[in-house]
Amino acid sequence: MSCPEAYQSVMEADLLFRPLVPQDLPSVLDIELQGYSHPWSEAVFLDCFKDSYHLWAACRAESLVGYAVVAYMVDEAHLLNICMHPRVRGKGIGRQLLRHVLAAASREGMSQLLLEVRASNESAIALYEDEGFREIGRRPGYYPSANGREDARVMVLRFSQ
Repeated sequence: MSCPEAYQSVMEADLLFRPLVPQDLPSVLDIELQGYSHPWSEAVFLDCFKDSYHLWAACRAESLVGYAVVAYMVDEAHLLNICMHPRVRGKGIGRQLLRHVLAAASREGMSQLLLEVRASNESAIALYEDEGFREIGRRPGYYPSANGREDARVMVLRFSQ
């Protein structure tokens, strides 16, 4: 699929990005439970509704299908969580949400966006690399896993200001 076709398919999906609100939490928690082996709790999400955090909802046909949580610190954005509902994975909506997050951070004057990703999450790593992120380090044992702990790859995308 060419880029114009990919964008058109997303536009035809009736896709909307908007700020996440506390009333979205039941849907967010449902997606989180389906997306992660060690999901965030409701308390963690509630703690993110502060001025230094930017929470985004990806909605299609009025249903929340994904979300992103970003912390802003001085001039740096840190993508803490991004997750899509299993029924929309692989359809380009996660990529569009990531691009929305990047555009919003750049507009807000951030110089870069950092993230950690499980070393085993090959599809997410491929997406991030495809969008211009590069690895700048690793965090040993950062994530809990079924077999103990798993390393995180630390990746960054710097914005040209």
